[in-house]
Amino acid sequence: MNDPYATSVAQLKKIAEILKLPSDIVTRLSVHDKFLEVHFPVTMDDGSVKLFTGYRAQHSNVRGPYKGGIRFSPFVNPSEIRALSMWMTWKCAIADIPFGGGKGGVIVDTKTLSESELERLSRAYLRAIYEIIGPTKDIPAPDMYTTSEMMGWMADEYGKLAHGYAPAVITAKPLEKDGSEGRTEATGLGGFYVLQNLAEREHLDPKQTTVAVQGIGNVGYYTARYAHDAGYRVIAIADSKHAIKNDQGIDVDAAIEFKKTHGSLEGMPGTTAISNDNLLTLPVDVFIPAATENVITSENAEAIKAKYVLEMANGPVTSDADMILEKKGIPVIPDVLANSGGVSVSYFEWYQNMHHEHWSKEKVFEELKKKMNSASEEIFAYKESHTISFRMAAYAVGVSRVVEAMKN
Repeated sequence: MNDPYATSVAQLKKIAEILKLPSDIVTRLSVHDKFLEVHFPVTMDDGSVKLFTGYRAQHSNVRGPYKGGIRFSPFVNPSEIRALSMWMTWKCAIADIPFGGGKGGVIVDTKTLSESELERLSRAYLRAIYEIIGPTKDIPAPDMYTTSEMMGWMADEYGKLAHGYAPAVITAKPLEKDGSEGRTEATGLGGFYVLQNLAEREHLDPKQTTVAVQGIGNVGYYTARYAHDAGYRVIAIADSKHAIKNDQGIDVDAAIEFKKTHGSLEGMPGTTAISNDNLLTLPVDVFIPAATENVITSENAEAIKAKYVLEMANGPVTSDADMILEKKGIPVIPDVLANSGGVSVSYFEWYQNMHHEHWSKEKVFEELKKKMNSASEEIFAYKESHTISFRMAAYAVGVSRVVEAMKN
């Protein structure tokens, strides 16, 4: 059985060997500061009352308040929430932002709820975790199946309980509720900056570099669009049902427009339909999994022909597959670096809220570029000097920053 928390602890132990960390530090970082399980009632539209189960994990706050998304999914479980909160600790440290790792979730299938039921659920979950969150304690954000609008409801509910609106308690809020400019593009744009750093380091000419993107939601779309605009040849893209290919390159915006009009990518003029499995194994320079976790597994890793994998989804490559790709000489740029643009701009939003500022989109993108370039350079240099994988280098940089903060 896949146990994400066991995986996260195993990764930590591997890093501990590289960093030669004492066992007491490893033991301390293997467990969470706090793990809260809550059960709360929500009134449905028909007047019935349903009981929901939710969680909030707080891994480490030695570098600053806990930070991490809230997911609403039928598959939410304690192991996943614990693992994701630990990974957030490393991700914040890798991006060098002053936060620690947190994560929350509610076991629910959002597709079965109306908008008013989702609002009541969002507010009820916030009330259940209210005591342990706050602008200087723990700052949630959206994640799987939660939205900016839901964050607005939660921020509003927090304000009622705290007797005063405190926008810095939650990030990725709507702009009109003190959200940040550029938050929508942040994760994809951050990934594009990492791609640019990789291209420079590996002497890849964008015009000669082919890219395939799996997942054309918010993250995949912006990563693909910025890559296309910079001259990379995006030859294949996929949504959850269909994949299309054109060896000469696909106009990403035109593809999205086609999908909006026709409800699907299938049948876009000038492209060929391929299966999602085929998209995974195309002989491209860069494959970008930007959909869900566990898409490259021990079952299909041998068939991967990309020269590089840039993880824009969370955990799209399983640990078994990781080892296979390493043996095949395919570098994987890990999610904790590649998709950290989202949490970086969340930090900018929190900073703006705390200081009563509102930055222009240009300033947000400029600060994001600095953050992503600096993190990429540091991890690429660490990889070179220690002859380890990009993933191990990223974790080593993150964990060592957390350990340093524990000593001070």
